[in-house]
Amino acid sequence: MTTAASDKYKGYRNQGKAKLVEQGVEVWSDVEVDTTNGGHFRGLILPRSETADDLHIVLKLASGYNVGLRADKIASMRQVGYRAANYKIPEKDFPHDPGKPKVKLFGTGGTIASRLDYRTGAVIPAFSPGELYGSVPELADICNLETEKLFAVFSENMGPEQYITTAIRCGEAIEQGYSGIVIGHGTDTMHHTSAVLSFMVQNSPIPIVMVGSQRSSDRPSSDAARNLIHSTHAAAHGDIAEVLVCMFGPTSDNYNLLHRGTRVRKMHSSYRSTFRTLSATPLARVEGRKIETFTDDYNHRRADRKATVKAVFDDRVAIVYYYPNMKPDIIQSLMDNGYKGIIIAGTGLGHVNKPLYDVLGRACKAGIHVFMTVQTMWGFVQMYVYETGRELMQLGVVPASNMLPEVAYVKLGWVLGQTHEKDEVQRLMLTPVNREITDREPYNGYMILQGGIPEVEAALAKLWK
Repeated sequence: MTTAASDKYKGYRNQGKAKLVEQGVEVWSDVEVDTTNGGHFRGLILPRSETADDLHIVLKLASGYNVGLRADKIASMRQVGYRAANYKIPEKDFPHDPGKPKVKLFGTGGTIASRLDYRTGAVIPAFSPGELYGSVPELADICNLETEKLFAVFSENMGPEQYITTAIRCGEAIEQGYSGIVIGHGTDTMHHTSAVLSFMVQNSPIPIVMVGSQRSSDRPSSDAARNLIHSTHAAAHGDIAEVLVCMFGPTSDNYNLLHRGTRVRKMHSSYRSTFRTLSATPLARVEGRKIETFTDDYNHRRADRKATVKAVFDDRVAIVYYYPNMKPDIIQSLMDNGYKGIIIAGTGLGHVNKPLYDVLGRACKAGIHVFMTVQTMWGFVQMYVYETGRELMQLGVVPASNMLPEVAYVKLGWVLGQTHEKDEVQRLMLTPVNREITDREPYNGYMILQGGIPEVEAALAKLWK
C-alpha cells in the first residue's frame, strides 16, 4: 500500500480516526465490519466530509449506497481489499453529425451528470460536452450538444440576477438557430425559474426545457441520466415550444413528463417523481424516442427565430403564507422595508383574519400591490362568496384567480419591473401570458392517489401485480 500517511485518514479525526488506527485500516480499505449490536457490514471506507462529525465511519456498500457506523459501536474491522476511487469522469469528444439538430445546454448549478468528491461531500457536476458524453453517451444519438455554464449556484440562490441573465441568453440562443434549449437546474426552486422564464421569454419558437435530478449520478437510483436524455430529446425533437419542466413521471424509470412552466410545482422532498402539474394536466410524456402529447393546447414549434424577451424584475415582492392568528406586524414590516408587492397565500377561497384588515388597507392605499392566491394549490380564489373575501377586495386586495402562489410571486416581480401604475399592474397580472390563469380546471386535473382508499387500491392492484 503506497498511500501517503497524511492521506490514510482523509477527513477523519478524534473518535473516527482513533477507530481506524485501532483496527489497522485506512480510507479506501475494503472491510468487513461487525458491530457490538450484532450488525455485519461489507463495504469501502470513504473519506469523511470535512464538515462532518467525528463519530462515524462511512462505508459504501455493494448496493452503491452509503452507511454511517458509529465508531464506538464497531467491534471489529477486517480488511479484505483496497480500492482507491477515481473521481474523474471519462471525457470523450462529442461526435458531430450534420444531420442532427443543434441543442444548447445552459448550466446554472444543477447536478445532472456528476461525480462525488468524498473529501468534501460535494457533488461535482460534469458539464462539458465531453464529460456529458462520457457519462451519458446516448446524447450523441439525439443531437449535437453545446454547453455553456451560466452560474454555479444551488437553486435556493437563484434570483433576479440569474433569471434575467438566463432569459437573455435563451433569447440569444433562439436567434443563433438552436433547435432547442435545455437548462440544468437544481430541483428545489425549478418551478420558480420555469415560471419567471415563461414571462421573460414569450412566444419562443423552440422548446426551452428545464431539467434536474433528485439523486446524484453516483447513486444507483439516480434519475440524472434518464432526465437528461428525455429533456434533450424534447428540446431537439419535440413540438412544444414553451418553457417546460422535464422530470420523472412515475417513481419507476419508465418515462418522464413535460410540465408547463407556469403550472408545475415540486411536491415531494425526495421522490424522483416530485414534480406535479397543478390545476391542469401535464402536456406530454417522453419515453425513449417517443413524445406523446396529452393535449393540443400548447405553443407549437415554429421555423422562425423570433421571441419576445422581457428580462426585467423588481425584487421588492414577498409571499405571505397566511396562518391562524397572524399578526399585523408581518405586513407592517414589509411596508417599513420598502416592499412594493405582496402575494398572500390565503386559506380556503382566499381569506385572512380580521386583525390584518387595517394594515392591508393601509398597504393598498400606500400604493403596495396586494394579490390573493390560495394555499390549497388546486382551485380558484373566490372572494365574492364569503363576507371576508368581499371585505378584503374593498380594501384593495385583488384576487389572482388560480395562479399558484410562487407563480404569482415571480409574475408580480416581473410586472413591477415594467410598471408601478396601479391599473396597469392589475391588468398585466390578470392577463394570462402562458396559461398561468385558466378558465377552468380539467376533470382530471385534481388527482391524489391517497393510499388506503378502496377504489384507488382496487385500481392500483390491477396495474401493479
